Amino acid sequence: MSPVNMKPQDILNEVRQFNEKFAKGIHSLMQTGEISSGVTPREAIYRDDKLVLYRYQSKKKVTNKTPLLIVYALVNRPYMADLQEDRSLIRGLLDAGQDVYLIDWGYPDAGDRYLGLDDYINGYIDDCVSVLRELYKIEQINLLGICQGGTFSVCYSAMHPDRVRNLITMVTPVDFHTRDNMLSHWVQNVDVDLLVDTCGNIPGDMLNWMFLNLKPYALMGQKYLSVVDVMDDPDALEGFMRMEKWIFDSPDQAGEAYRQFIKDFFQGNKLMSDDVVIGNMEVKLKDIRMPILNIYAEQDHLVPPDASRALKKKVGSKDYTELSFPGGHIGIYVSGRAQKIIPSAIGEWLDGR
Repeated sequence: MSPVNMKPQDILNEVRQFNEKFAKGIHSLMQTGEISSGVTPREAIYRDDKLVLYRYQSKKKVTNKTPLLIVYALVNRPYMADLQEDRSLIRGLLDAGQDVYLIDWGYPDAGDRYLGLDDYINGYIDDCVSVLRELYKIEQINLLGICQGGTFSVCYSAMHPDRVRNLITMVTPVDFHTRDNMLSHWVQNVDVDLLVDTCGNIPGDMLNWMFLNLKPYALMGQKYLSVVDVMDDPDALEGFMRMEKWIFDSPDQAGEAYRQFIKDFFQGNKLMSDDVVIGNMEVKLKDIRMPILNIYAEQDHLVPPDASRALKKKVGSKDYTELSFPGGHIGIYVSGRAQKIIPSAIGEWLDGR
């Protein structure tokens, strides 16, 4: 009913219902205990500085003997991929018979200020790959990169193609200068050198504020009004609080890695021109010749589809597959539809190779 046509009694009833739901929600919030950070059992098999390499445990039989290593972004915590029992990419991959490992980057502190992309990609990622190669007595592993972690995985696969059997990218930016990339437009004129030289590590809260302001009404206003509609449902409210915990769980960024990533990728778009140099190694996308599954979200406001689809024309692989998902950057991990589509599609694609 249009607000213009509402009768006074209708307005009073709506206010009453709102207050009742809000009151029940306050009670539910008071009963809510500690919100978990990931739900699937796992064990740490390797540590290096802040990094922990986890292996996830499954009751299902592993049918794909090649381990799958997940590389997440630095900017948020990786438990988004394992948020809750019925919304877990990791659990879906386990159910699809995959042997799943994940790199948890931890929380950088002042001692990590001078870590660069070479440390993260040719150092930490390569060390984790070496651990799995030695553990399984194999030459190649499967690699799944998410968002910025996907960009890292693309770079790693280009520099170390002999160590990657199959590459999967999810909502991964490759072309950082697409016309609809609002985040890229924002940072073009940022003096990154001044920012890093002043701050050292880049505060996670500052970056989170920037991400939220890409959609300020939806992400900082509308959702808090809408949550009242589920406040009388303890399970739905707990799910909302779990998502809120993840959103505001933002690690600081190692200064030098942030400096190079913004300047070379966002500002210079050097991945598209094959001008990225990490350590003493050049990143040439044509050197990526292993099978590729590139998954993107059609309504992604952080990584527009064209930013991901650009990978197709740059790589040297003859086995390239795209999978589009009708959702957003976060929905591709936590929506009910995604749970039915994405993990099984990845499993079938890997099993076929």
